[in-house]
Amino acid sequence: QVQLVESGGGLVQAGGSLRLSCVVSGSTLNSNVMGWFRQAPGNEREFVVRISVSGVINYADSVKGRFTISRDNAKNTVYLQMNSLKSEDTAVYYCAARRSYFGLGQKAPSEYHYWGQGTQVTVSS
Repeated sequence: QVQLVESGGGLVQAGGSLRLSCVVSGSTLNSNVMGWFRQAPGNEREFVVRISVSGVINYADSVKGRFTISRDNAKNTVYLQMNSLKSEDTAVYYCAARRSYFGLGQKAPSEYHYWGQGTQVTVSS
């Protein structure tokens, strides 16, 4: 059974940084497209960034230049480094995995097969 566990969320002031981690068990990063999504209260879950098995990375325009995704295959862990945080980044952040043999797919949450429980990020202004 594939499980994703996020950590690293918290409260930070605007302009600050946080690093989120997502540990994957039951599968490997070499078998999955890994993505980060977020959901603010009253909003739909939205795409933040993804990284393919080959290392192709796509960012949402709203985070480009501020957020960086990376992965450590040996630790089966994906990271999201978030810098220059803004109040509008406040949300629950979710790690997600999509089986790579289905292709890269679109950026919609429905394209992903496995989800973590989410970690809260709150940015105070």
